[in-house]
Amino acid sequence: MLKKHAGPRMTIQVQLVLRAMLAEPTREMYGLQICQEAGLPSGTIHHILARLEGIGWLQSYWEHADPQAEGRPRRRYYKLTEAGAERARIALAQATTTVTSLTLRPRTAGGPA
Repeated sequence: MLKKHAGPRMTIQVQLVLRAMLAEPTREMYGLQICQEAGLPSGTIHHILARLEGIGWLQSYWEHADPQAEGRPRRRYYKLTEAGAERARIALAQATTTVTSLTLRPRTAGGPA
């Protein structure tokens, strides 16, 4: 079990999720919104969100909507805790590999990447 003060491994995906959440730290967002804001494909962030919630950086809840009335599944909303927002800012500032430092090489058709 992770300690409440321990931080997550700062992978690029974790950094993208944290940056999306920190854009408006008091905003509640559901999974697909976070994917879109972070620029990540659907389904790639839920394990990240679970880890961040497990260490106390996020809190979440299920909405009280009726899926049939809404025509969609219920959404789980996530929000940074006050301490989580502060720890996320520190962790991003200390990250050794950052999103902005990556140099992406374009792939050529038929050639190695």
